[in-house]
Amino acid sequence: MQRSELKMIAEWFRDAGVSDITGDIPIIRKKTDCDVATLRELKEAMQSIDIPLKKCARNMVFGAGNEHAQILLLGEAPGEEEDRQGLPFVGQSGQLLDSILAAVGLDRSTVYITNILPWRPPGNRTPTNQEIEIFRPYVLKHIALVDPKIVVCLGGTAAKALLQTTQGIMQLRGKWTRADGIAAKILPTFHPAFLLRSPSQKREVWHDFLSVMKEIRTGSLS
Repeated sequence: MQRSELKMIAEWFRDAGVSDITGDIPIIRKKTDCDVATLRELKEAMQSIDIPLKKCARNMVFGAGNEHAQILLLGEAPGEEEDRQGLPFVGQSGQLLDSILAAVGLDRSTVYITNILPWRPPGNRTPTNQEIEIFRPYVLKHIALVDPKIVVCLGGTAAKALLQTTQGIMQLRGKWTRADGIAAKILPTFHPAFLLRSPSQKREVWHDFLSVMKEIRTGSLS
């Protein structure tokens, strides 16, 4: 095991509140070749990942919604309620997301929702760069299997992870873009959790989703 992997494991246990470790340390299996053909196979492959992160969570949160949707919503990571139910965006942020979707004529039966990380980080902390690196190949495969027309990145973490950029969400929000290896068009917007803290930004997100609906109707983006 490389020194960087040992450091990553130590950080995971530290964030989980573990100060003493006995027995064998779990080996991180970084699988970059997601050679799977269905969402079910992808879920099974992700469940087999041996990392300390999932030992800190109750449930894996894979994805939910219409598996053939034209719109895929990509969040950051499960929160407390999502971890408890094993479903994405079912807490307070999810309720706000439902309202946003309803405002433009969408609901959970017409979109697909998933996250960068399938397990809740300890204390709802932001995913680390190492975690994002591990799961990004699975996210790309997830998107490819759903094959949406549009991916909406909810928040800076999802946008930066997918686009592999250091730009913040304030710079990325509302701008259509593309990424290597992804057929869908990509639109970053604010995360619902941010809107709960900054409700004045709801109008911006509404405009972003109106832009999404216009693209779905007209296919006007080149």
